[in-house]
Amino acid sequence: MLPATDPTAMRPTTDTDEASPGAHVHPHIRSFSGRRGHITSGQRAAYASLLPRYAIEWRAAPIVLSEAFGRDAPVVLEIGFGMGETTAEIAARMPQTDFLGVEVYPAGVGSLLMRLDDGGLNNVRVIQHDAMEVVRDMIAPDALAGVHVFFPDPWPKARHHKRRLIRPPFVALLASRLRPGGYLHCATDWAHYADQMLEVLSAEPLLENTAAGFAARPEHRPLTKFEKRGLRLGHSVWDLMFRRR
Repeated sequence: MLPATDPTAMRPTTDTDEASPGAHVHPHIRSFSGRRGHITSGQRAAYASLLPRYAIEWRAAPIVLSEAFGRDAPVVLEIGFGMGETTAEIAARMPQTDFLGVEVYPAGVGSLLMRLDDGGLNNVRVIQHDAMEVVRDMIAPDALAGVHVFFPDPWPKARHHKRRLIRPPFVALLASRLRPGGYLHCATDWAHYADQMLEVLSAEPLLENTAAGFAARPEHRPLTKFEKRGLRLGHSVWDLMFRRR
């Protein structure tokens, strides 16, 4: 549920968690840590004043996307939008497409809300909840035109690899929520995670690679300021573009 008063009050993270009431019981490992993080006064104010305009509250039942956005349009799910820089820029570039952003951290939610308000954007909705539960419980099969997973937490230590988001069970779930012809676009700047992503995505029967291995960065994914800095320092970024069969 969305926090009612304190945006910094986060539910503690556990290694496993039971499924929501009414869903199939299926413990899963959460893909985020329980750190609170710093939230600025501006982000806090935006969170308090703008969240009701853009938020969809988590529930253990599929949502009707056309009702959530007030129109019939292709919907792209963005998982872990961070501070919202990329989400807002893509939404501004693609006004004919609706974007459903999922993020757990209040600072990131507040930051995105500020960007949406400043840009006068109405084609973005936000769910502040664990992405695995959102996709499982709130997104109907064949509902999405696309999914963006940009720079998810790499969990670099070997003992934490089980927490990585791009693993076979979740990829199979994502693929089932894409409509035929829909796409799954992942990006990472960690070489080991990139190789794992390629292996996992290639093994999913519902998906096919649109490239021979890794893909060139599609035009719809803008460079973030952190990515630009990394590229100047010689760091690499890997994009993966898969399509639902």
